[in-house]
Amino acid sequence: MALISNGTTVFDAGSMASGFGGSMTLIKKLTASSSATLSFVDGSSGVVLDNTYKEYLFTFNNMHPATDNADFRFQANKSGGSGYNETITSNTFQAYHEEGGSSAVLQYRTDYDQAQGTGFQIIANTCGNGNDESISGYLHIFNPSSTTSVKHFIARTNTYYYGDITIDLYSSGYFNETDAIDEFQFKFSTGNIDAGDICLYGIA
Repeated sequence: MALISNGTTVFDAGSMASGFGGSMTLIKKLTASSSATLSFVDGSSGVVLDNTYKEYLFTFNNMHPATDNADFRFQANKSGGSGYNETITSNTFQAYHEEGGSSAVLQYRTDYDQAQGTGFQIIANTCGNGNDESISGYLHIFNPSSTTSVKHFIARTNTYYYGDITIDLYSSGYFNETDAIDEFQFKFSTGNIDAGDICLYGIA
């Protein structure tokens, strides 16, 4: 059965008609192996982070820290910049639930937000380094090549907390920067990224 709106077919036989919705193109996949950082730099090693796309999506698959109780973080550089220290205003809240059901909380995390800060933004927290512990999720960046607007981001991750708790962390904010941003770096708050994949997609 087709879905038709104002005489135009939107869905038919389970597929979206051409011209509706955006397509995702895989740009680059980085795989950690005891890596201090993973960096995506426009024009380097096949990475595209320019006006080819207005939206970019990073996905995280089983990011595993070498050190117990580590936060996963990111920062950026504007075009021609260095140091991964752009100005961020952000907010963060989390829900968590313990394996045995004894603890469940929904809370705002004032210790994870920034108000015109230049540090690495926390997008996943307190991950354990046990063999089965890791972080998965995504980071959505909007129009980083704009030279007019600030650069918005939204992240959502799930962490296997080192105390046998699942943590669903939401982070969002903006880089208070009107120059284009074309470099992003990811790392843990302590120790290396022992394993895991980060994929960068462009959204048409």
